[in-house]
Amino acid sequence: MTTTAERPRDTPPARPRPAAAGDGTAEEQAGEAVMGLDMVLVDAARGPLRRMVPPVRTLAALGTSLVRRPEVVGGRLKELAEEVGRIAVGRSEIAPSPKDRRFADPAWSGNPLLKRTMQAHIAAARAAVGLVDDADLDWQDDERIRFALTNVVDALAPSNVPFLNPLALKAVIDTGGRNAVSGLRRLVSDVVSPPRVPSMVEPDAFTVGEDLAVTPGAVVLRTDVFELIQYRPTTETVRSVPLVMVPPTINKYYITDLAPGRSIVEHYVAAGQQVFMISWRNPDERHAEWGLDTYGQAVLDAMEAAERITGSEQVALQAFCSGGIITAMVLAHLAATSGLGQVAAASFAVTVLDWARAGTVSALMDPEAVQEATEKSRKKGYLDGAMLAEVFAWLRPNDLVWNYWVNNYLQGKPPAAFDILYWNADTTRMTAGLHRDFIDVAVGNSLTEPGRATMLGTPVDLSAVDVDAYVTAGVADHLCPWQACYRTTQMLGGDTRFVLSTNGHIASLVNPPGNPRSTFQVAPETPADPEKWLASAHKEKGSWWPDFMSWLGERAGEQVPAPTTLGSAELPVLGDAPGTYVFDK
Repeated sequence: MTTTAERPRDTPPARPRPAAAGDGTAEEQAGEAVMGLDMVLVDAARGPLRRMVPPVRTLAALGTSLVRRPEVVGGRLKELAEEVGRIAVGRSEIAPSPKDRRFADPAWSGNPLLKRTMQAHIAAARAAVGLVDDADLDWQDDERIRFALTNVVDALAPSNVPFLNPLALKAVIDTGGRNAVSGLRRLVSDVVSPPRVPSMVEPDAFTVGEDLAVTPGAVVLRTDVFELIQYRPTTETVRSVPLVMVPPTINKYYITDLAPGRSIVEHYVAAGQQVFMISWRNPDERHAEWGLDTYGQAVLDAMEAAERITGSEQVALQAFCSGGIITAMVLAHLAATSGLGQVAAASFAVTVLDWARAGTVSALMDPEAVQEATEKSRKKGYLDGAMLAEVFAWLRPNDLVWNYWVNNYLQGKPPAAFDILYWNADTTRMTAGLHRDFIDVAVGNSLTEPGRATMLGTPVDLSAVDVDAYVTAGVADHLCPWQACYRTTQMLGGDTRFVLSTNGHIASLVNPPGNPRSTFQVAPETPADPEKWLASAHKEKGSWWPDFMSWLGERAGEQVPAPTTLGSAELPVLGDAPGTYVFDK
């Protein structure tokens, strides 16, 4: 796989701006900036803590700008001093955002000392954000400063301090201090091995093949790169065209097959869809050269196997996140080689193909950072999945770091058992070749113009991919912002249905029917502007899973008798699902 051209750097991506002082959300919104896959992959190689400290030149730019505006700095300090005075005498009206769970305990509002401490923290955070606003830095330096500021503000929250957090103090009373011993033991265990963040789930909370990934099926193909699972039908008839699912190359495939009742695969099978699943191998240094071409060929091999087993001349594809990038390029390859008729329909879930409008803070990535990241994975042969997990945690520090700091260490409690977080902790490596290729495509934004990238030797032109597509996104996704996912509707050449689901990156996918809070939005047309789409969209109650099954059902052929056996004479069953690759560590 090759890419050419550099990504334009003259237009900053859209990003949320901090709220004005006084509305109670400054420190919350400071943490709402998103990070794209490109930045995640760079940070994972270099180490996420590198991002916490802005470059010297950025700090110098901030200092120089503020020195030139002494009246502005003085005004901010005066406002802060006046607010601190009101806090001291109990007349301040500062309150945390209702969504801020850190200060949800009644003690933060009822205890005078704790209330004043919390208000002082919020006031200082607002003043700091205000100074960055006043500095009026160029967008690259501004992003760097805000990212660092977010982490400093979150880390210094009084809720993280043992003798101030009411939950920690109550735990001391309830346990006679044993919580401190348990918390210290957990802290040491987490620090000694990556990812060096608080554990979000106990390592024995679930067992793959017993609690998770239990939809009945069998491995019908095994290559060096992947295993192919065919799931056993549970209906008397099935659609003749099989669905081949392409999971992310980060983490294991069973995000699509979590606990029963929460499994995407289980729902599809129950709806009468033939389903095949790619289970990627967890690579090591021996597989360093596997790049986008390797994984693209794997998708083609899986498609061919599904066709041979079912006797269908077509397949449908559904791909997730990074798997969607690979799948889009494979579809372009098929279009270039007159093979696109093999695909009946395609679906892309939380997948970004156009990074220029992804809302990412790619300003934080200078060429030296990109080179350093790819060189580190090249020397090792792979990108460590634990480092990726650490980066993901720092995307949402209050939810994914400090929340567990309080629970695990200050209260000394085990984290709750949650299947998504168990899957998230079950990390995989990424080959150095794939790491390099993904960064090249993202930084160069190579999928936006025909011929700037290739797949298996053919130029990639996504506009030539004229199969019908179903594109989903999460309204609160911090990794793949929905507006960026929406751009896929403009890049592909066929008719596209766009669905905006509730929640964030993973929760928007794991959205089973029956949840009364679940909704999704759809619209009759897909105009170029995502905001115009949103204005015309209407909200549907429930999960998008049945909607996708209805959409796919119109494109997946006629109903035929369900097969009574799995595999075929040419591709016999090699073992029961979930296979062997899913257990690789």
